[in-house]
Amino acid sequence: MHPDMTDKAVLIAGGTGGLGRAISLLFLEHGAKVAVTWRRPEEFAALEAAAGALSARLLGCPAELADPRSAEAVVGRILSAWSRLDALVNAVGGYAGGIKLWETTPETLDRMLDLNLRAGFALARAVVPAMLARRSGVIVNVAAKAAWDHAAGASAYAASKAAALAMMDSLAAELKGSGLRVNSILPSIIDTEANRKAMPDADFAKWPKPEAIARTALFLCSDDAGAVHGAAIPVFGNN
Repeated sequence: MHPDMTDKAVLIAGGTGGLGRAISLLFLEHGAKVAVTWRRPEEFAALEAAAGALSARLLGCPAELADPRSAEAVVGRILSAWSRLDALVNAVGGYAGGIKLWETTPETLDRMLDLNLRAGFALARAVVPAMLARRSGVIVNVAAKAAWDHAAGASAYAASKAAALAMMDSLAAELKGSGLRVNSILPSIIDTEANRKAMPDADFAKWPKPEAIARTALFLCSDDAGAVHGAAIPVFGNN
């Protein structure tokens, strides 16, 4: 399969991070016009450099996506630039672990909810009306294996990912028959630079690569996955 995304307008939320960058580059390679949200300008500059000539189809949007107004502004900018939005891949996320629940601060819980739940909520609220107007569109949310495999020491993280998975599942039910599709990806620990630094003694060979998750997202956004709706796709590597 070689999914053709030529001229499709795709929003990759968190598209400059360790995972998001791999997703953004793959969609560009397959012909899509790609808008990415970013919080650090140097990360967007690095993505532009990596994209090379393909950066002509790259649009950068600074955003704080836990704020619905910021998500709405991003979608408005995309529609102004390209007059359409065909797909959203939400790769925004964060991790807090190694903390027992009774030692977890309210601030940590709020951060996990902002990154792993509220950002996806704000994005879905912003993109669905534009997609419904065309009766076409795809939403892919990157959750985590922790959405159902609730390890010790990660209560805030697991709760936020479980909530995100439930939210997308409910949204899929709401959009059944609308022409829109909604799916989730459930990776285990992803082989990113940040995760290697956080867990230097781990066996990195067992972790799924960002490129594997990117290929899954590309498939789910393509016409090849036209019959896939309301799914949660595990990408666990060799774990």
